[in-house]
Order: sequence, then C-alpha cells, then structure tokens
Amino acid sequence: MTLRALLFDVDGTLADTERFGHRPAYNRAFHDLGLGFRWNPQLYRKLLAQQGGRERLRHFLEHYRPDLGAHRAAADADVERWIDEVHDLKTQYFQEYLRDGRVPLRPGVARLIRQAQAEEIRVALVTNASRGSLQPMLRYGLGPELAGSVDVIVCGEDVARKKPDPEPYQLALQRLGLRASDCVALEDSWMGLTAAAAAGVATVITVNANTADDDFDAASLVLEHCGEPDLPSRILRGRLSGDYLTLNDLRQVRACWRAAA
Repeated sequence: MTLRALLFDVDGTLADTERFGHRPAYNRAFHDLGLGFRWNPQLYRKLLAQQGGRERLRHFLEHYRPDLGAHRAAADADVERWIDEVHDLKTQYFQEYLRDGRVPLRPGVARLIRQAQAEEIRVALVTNASRGSLQPMLRYGLGPELAGSVDVIVCGEDVARKKPDPEPYQLALQRLGLRASDCVALEDSWMGLTAAAAAGVATVITVNANTADDDFDAASLVLEHCGEPDLPSRILRGRLSGDYLTLNDLRQVRACWRAAA
C-alpha cells in the first residue's frame, strides 16, 4: 500500500483566492452594478460558511436584506437569474485578477504537484466552486504545465450535495478508481475537512486568514502553508520531518490515518 493520489481543494488551498480574488471581484461587481453595499472581510468570513458563490449571494439577500435599489424589481421577479447575473460578472473580474497575476499559488503547491507527477502520484481537484470559476484558475493560476498534471476534477455542478457533504470526495475517488486509504486530501477549512474525513480520506490543512479559527480536530496535520525549502512552514498541529511539507510527510499521514482506521 502506498500513496497514490493527492486531492486538492481549490479556493484557499491552491491559492488565497478568497482574499485576493473572489471578495475583491464581488465588490467590484457590486460597485459596477450600482449596488450600495460591499462585503468587508468580517462579513465575507461569515458568508464562507455557505457552500458556494451563488449560495453566498442568496444567503446574503435572505438574511441581510440589503437595499438593492433599482435592482429590487429584477431580483423580486427572478432571484435566481439575478444571482446568476451578479455571479457571472464577478467571475469575469476574478478571471481578470488571475490573468494579471494578482492571485499567486500558495507556497509549496506547485512543488508538490510537480513532485507528485514525477513519482506517478495522481492529482485531483475537489471543489465546491463552479466550473466557470475553476477554468481561470486552471488556465492562469496553475498554468498549462500544472493543469496538465491534474487527472480528475470534481466541481460544484458535478454533485447533488457540496462540501461539507462527502459526495465530492466520493465522486473523486470513484473517478480515480482508488480507495480513500490510497489518498491524502489538502484543504483549508472545516467544510473541506468535514467532507474529506467523512469520505475516509486523511487530510492536511493549510490555514489562511479566513479559516485560522476553524475546528481542525479531525485533521492529521495543520500547517500555515505547505512551505518551501527557503520558506519554512509553521506547524500548528502534528509533525513534519523538516521545515516544509514533502511527499514523504504525506505518505506518513496516509499510513498513520490508515493504521488508526
């Protein structure tokens, strides 16, 4: 038995997309549509408890009841269509930010994907994000080289129930043709951790400003980020063999998880 696949979450894990991409893109869309509200970091952190971008918009409308001004009639007539229009504009801006290099990959991500490819360890992306939001990440965030190393992608549209339900991970395992014990997931939030653990997959967490206070008791390892040889990672829970996350550390995570199961 050996490590056969890495299952990466996207937003917050591959890159700090919420901070540098999604929230600024939402606020730019709100501004350009003439809406009088913005999502500050504190509010956005609360909205991240929702399962995806459209769900965040819907939750915001229902629970915060913002003044939509001239948009009220359109939202009342067909709220789902209105949400789609706002989300589509936000996605255009998000793509622009990725294309312009404003949303860099987090430390260690590119290194781990390259090493996995070199050692014939498969790579999957498992995300609640829409396919429209994911495409610019593949094209501009990962780029052709790293995107070409991705064997399986599971998006929000592919499942009936998004994370924290285990269905996205179960579908990824099915498409890979692997067992949960063959894999390790890399996530950044309680939502992703809950989904991966419920699917039986050992999970490494790399926190960010939006998730630092989440409950990660079910994680095998919690880090500041994956790290690089010249950029050590702070260990928040668990152990590393050195100053940054390696494939050997991930193999150890998988082995310990399997032994404890």
